[in-house]
Amino acid sequence: MNSLAPIALFVYNRIAHTKQTIQALQNNYLAKDSELFIFSDGPKDKLLNEKILELRSYLTTIDGFKKISIIKREENFGLAKSIITGVTQIVNDYGRVIVIEDDLVTSPYFLEYMNEGLNKYQDDERVISIHGYVYPIKHKLPKTFFIKGADCWGWATWKRGWDLFENDGQKLLDELRAKKLTKKFDFDETYPYTKMLEDQISKKNNSWAIRWYASAFLKDKLTLYPGKSLVNNIGLDNSGTHCGFSDDFDAEIFMSRISINPIDIKENIKAKKLFKDFLKPKRKNIFSKFFKLISDLLKNIYYENK
Repeated sequence: MNSLAPIALFVYNRIAHTKQTIQALQNNYLAKDSELFIFSDGPKDKLLNEKILELRSYLTTIDGFKKISIIKREENFGLAKSIITGVTQIVNDYGRVIVIEDDLVTSPYFLEYMNEGLNKYQDDERVISIHGYVYPIKHKLPKTFFIKGADCWGWATWKRGWDLFENDGQKLLDELRAKKLTKKFDFDETYPYTKMLEDQISKKNNSWAIRWYASAFLKDKLTLYPGKSLVNNIGLDNSGTHCGFSDDFDAEIFMSRISINPIDIKENIKAKKLFKDFLKPKRKNIFSKFFKLISDLLKNIYYENK
């Protein structure tokens, strides 16, 4: 069996969320054999320094992993720069990485699934990443399946995959438009990914994830998903004004092993239709709240990069 992939965890100042993320990772069956790299971003201003120091104090108490390395940023990178530089560092040193943010809670079988996927598809250029979260779709999904592009809530990749990441959002948008792919990029107009990319270019957001998805999409690469979610995002309810929004994407964490059996290495049309069916009726009443939520997070919590 190949060596286990290192875990890169990105944190800022949310100690309560971070503790839940860490505790879930500690409960993973491969945790004790896995290396954990924690990237702790620096404060945007003096008011946040105390919270960051409190969180960093907690980080020194963590155990349950093969090895723990804490990378403390003296300056504020912002989430995009922090993830881009951190993932680049790990894949250059180890050839592969499992990526977690400080508001993701995982199943005890998350690391097993990620490592099995990384091992199985490490030499297949058609596959760019492995993903752990899936929408709470009521209809039954295949046990595992491929969707074109890449995703960002608990994922893994190899150096060959991350080497395809294009940092220049304008370049990505120009290519999408030149190839007349914006409709397909938007899941046949069920999700406004193009608008997210435009907002990243105009600095209304600083999303690395939209650039990761676009980079993979334009290269016709595939991401492997589980039929049941091994990840849940607990960070979508930071503001009381958004209470109830996170329920739309709140996934029940699957507490059993998901084996990765041989499947056709192509986009699963049935699964993609279920994705679109899940998103389409929500687009009018959810997307406005979604972008307001992301905007607030960008400005007030972590994602702003000044």
